Amino acid sequence: MGTFSIWHWLIVLLIVVLVFGTKKLRNIGQDLGGAVRGFKEGLKEGDTAAAGTPPPQVTMQEGSVIEGEVHEKAANGPGKSV
Repeated sequence: MGTFSIWHWLIVLLIVVLVFGTKKLRNIGQDLGGAVRGFKEGLKEGDTAAAGTPPPQVTMQEGSVIEGEVHEKAANGPGKSV
Protein backbone atom coordinates (compact mmCIF):
# COMPACT_ATOMS: atom_id res chain seq x y z
CA MET A 1 0.00 0.00 0.00
CA GLY A 2 2.73 2.44 -0.83
CA THR A 3 4.33 4.31 2.05
CA PHE A 4 1.30 4.00 4.33
CA SER A 5 0.78 0.98 6.54
CA ILE A 6 -2.53 -0.70 7.29
CA TRP A 7 -2.74 1.23 10.58
CA HIS A 8 -2.67 4.56 8.76
CA TRP A 9 -5.58 3.48 6.54
CA LEU A 10 -7.58 2.19 9.54
CA ILE A 11 -7.15 5.53 11.33
CA VAL A 12 -8.27 7.40 8.21
CA LEU A 13 -11.30 5.10 7.90
CA LEU A 14 -12.19 5.67 11.56
CA ILE A 15 -12.00 9.44 11.12
CA VAL A 16 -14.18 9.30 7.99
CA VAL A 17 -16.80 7.20 9.82
CA LEU A 18 -16.78 9.60 12.76
CA VAL A 19 -17.15 12.66 10.52
CA PHE A 20 -19.80 11.38 8.11
CA GLY A 21 -21.54 8.68 10.10
CA THR A 22 -22.43 5.19 8.94
CA LYS A 23 -25.89 6.11 7.58
CA LYS A 24 -24.56 8.79 5.23
CA LEU A 25 -21.72 6.52 4.06
CA ARG A 26 -24.22 3.72 3.38
CA ASN A 27 -26.39 6.10 1.31
CA ILE A 28 -23.35 7.27 -0.65
CA GLY A 29 -22.42 3.63 -1.32
CA GLN A 30 -25.93 2.79 -2.52
CA ASP A 31 -26.01 5.84 -4.81
CA LEU A 32 -22.61 4.99 -6.24
CA GLY A 33 -23.60 1.35 -6.78
CA GLY A 34 -26.81 2.39 -8.53
CA ALA A 35 -24.89 4.73 -10.81
CA VAL A 36 -22.40 2.01 -11.76
CA ARG A 37 -25.25 -0.46 -12.36
CA GLY A 38 -27.06 2.05 -14.59
CA PHE A 39 -23.86 2.74 -16.52
CA LYS A 40 -23.33 -0.98 -17.17
CA GLU A 41 -26.96 -1.40 -18.33
CA GLY A 42 -26.53 1.55 -20.67
CA LEU A 43 -23.43 -0.04 -22.17
CA LYS A 44 -25.27 -3.33 -22.69
CA GLU A 45 -28.21 -1.52 -24.37
CA GLY A 46 -25.79 0.29 -26.66
CA ASP A 47 -24.08 -2.97 -27.59
CA THR A 48 -27.38 -4.72 -28.40
CA ALA A 49 -28.60 -1.73 -30.43
CA ALA A 50 -25.36 -1.65 -32.39
CA ALA A 51 -25.46 -5.42 -32.91
CA GLY A 52 -29.04 -5.25 -34.25
CA THR A 53 -28.13 -3.06 -37.25
CA PRO A 54 -25.29 -4.45 -39.35
CA PRO A 55 -22.97 -1.89 -40.91
CA PRO A 56 -23.50 -1.24 -44.62
CA GLN A 57 -21.21 -3.13 -46.95
CA VAL A 58 -19.22 -0.84 -49.22
CA THR A 59 -17.16 -2.11 -52.12
CA MET A 60 -14.88 0.37 -53.81
CA GLN A 61 -14.12 0.32 -57.49
CA GLU A 62 -11.60 2.54 -59.14
CA GLY A 63 -13.18 5.79 -60.34
CA SER A 64 -16.48 5.22 -58.50
CA VAL A 65 -18.37 7.88 -56.56
CA ILE A 66 -19.90 7.17 -53.15
CA GLU A 67 -23.22 8.84 -52.53
CA GLY A 68 -24.92 9.13 -49.17
CA GLU A 69 -26.74 11.36 -46.74
CA VAL A 70 -25.36 13.25 -43.78
CA HIS A 71 -27.47 13.17 -40.63
CA GLU A 72 -26.94 15.34 -37.58
CA LYS A 73 -26.52 13.52 -34.30
CA ALA A 74 -29.24 14.22 -31.73
CA ALA A 75 -26.64 14.44 -28.95
CA ASN A 76 -25.14 17.57 -30.51
CA GLY A 77 -28.32 19.54 -29.98
CA PRO A 78 -30.07 21.96 -32.27
CA GLY A 79 -28.01 24.35 -34.31
CA LYS A 80 -24.74 22.47 -33.94
CA SER A 81 -23.26 20.78 -36.94
CA VAL A 82 -21.26 17.59 -37.02
